[in-house]
Amino acid sequence: MTIPSVRGMKDILPPESARWAELESTFLAHAARFGFREIRTPILEKTELFSRAVGETTDIVEKEMYSFTDRSGESLTLRPEGTAPVVRALLAHRSELGEWPVRLSYSGPMFRHERPQKGRLRQFHQFGAELLGTDSPHADVEILVFLAGFLAGAGLSGVSLEMNSLGDPACRPGHHRNLSDFLASREGRLCDDCRRRRVLNPLRVLDCKNENCIEATAGAPSILDSLCEGCRLHFEAVEKGLAAAGVPFSRNPRMVRGLDYYRRTTFEFVIPGMGAQNTVAAGGRYDGLAEMLGGKESIPAIGFAIGVERLIMLLEKNGGATTEAGVFLITSHPRFQDEAFQWKMDLIGKGVRAEMDYEGRSVKSQFRRADRSGAKDVVVFGEAEDSRGAVVLRDMAAGTQEEVSRDEAMRRLTRLVKKEE
Repeated sequence: MTIPSVRGMKDILPPESARWAELESTFLAHAARFGFREIRTPILEKTELFSRAVGETTDIVEKEMYSFTDRSGESLTLRPEGTAPVVRALLAHRSELGEWPVRLSYSGPMFRHERPQKGRLRQFHQFGAELLGTDSPHADVEILVFLAGFLAGAGLSGVSLEMNSLGDPACRPGHHRNLSDFLASREGRLCDDCRRRRVLNPLRVLDCKNENCIEATAGAPSILDSLCEGCRLHFEAVEKGLAAAGVPFSRNPRMVRGLDYYRRTTFEFVIPGMGAQNTVAAGGRYDGLAEMLGGKESIPAIGFAIGVERLIMLLEKNGGATTEAGVFLITSHPRFQDEAFQWKMDLIGKGVRAEMDYEGRSVKSQFRRADRSGAKDVVVFGEAEDSRGAVVLRDMAAGTQEEVSRDEAMRRLTRLVKKEE
């Protein structure tokens, strides 16, 4: 009996893994154009990091974290999100990260023990970016332009940006009182979790996915009506900057996000037709997180995360997934294998993906394997009339082939495949 994978976790196999690598490379290159540098944080962190940063009343901390006590008695957690570890690293290595603002990007696995469903797994992956050290609305706009540009460049269509402001410690308490009073009048219609959260953190009630709670909170007071002047002017400046940058958006006053550290700007990029799983990427401003983690001063910051599994799924649905370009080398007789192998090494050395059969299978079998490999071009050794001076070069997409000299075939393969990549 074979050992199955853990429920909610999956193997990423070729050729899908090539698409993952391509997307990750594209994201990090896009981030670099905006001045973001890559950071890699540990997968294991102290549990306290997330209970303090994410919030004791969030679903993540209450229900979803993979936490355990290690042999030294310390409570550790597999990271459920990427922002808190980045801020911890910033506080630990501040002098090493250069002048502020600091721009950091990341990619990697996260872990949450939630119900596996389409586009959501217990081990999932995120791309993310954090801009730390400035509270300027321009930073908010930069992050949103960055994210909108990446999603469009990746080939995702039909995405819309929804925004909200969650205020700050100056204006949020007043809204909390108003919202708590509103929810108290509907307490009998709320689930057990929301009745408790109404007292501890009423904003969390608006994030509940229970249908009864959604109906009960219809018409809840909007935090946008309670913003102080500073938060209002900041939000208006962000909206003005997005309009100037040509990034369309809409307000969503019910958006609270699932983490307690957010304040002021919050946002989601959503796509219709996905039901409750319609969020592709999301984030917001978290100016007080550094202090929550023990920092000596407030460090203004804003960032986002993209769910890679969901992005891959949507790209495939939209026809955005691509196959690898490459060359498959076919030999009609074992005596051509040494030459074909040398071609393979030469092509790889020139940056072209190349494959061949080592087992002496029939030409028909080799063509089937070439088709499955996603190769754009096939070179057949030994089927040209002058097998010593020419090869057959076949375009797999067009279904055409011709005899060309060996030198000409190498020139075409190097030029055309590199151009496509």
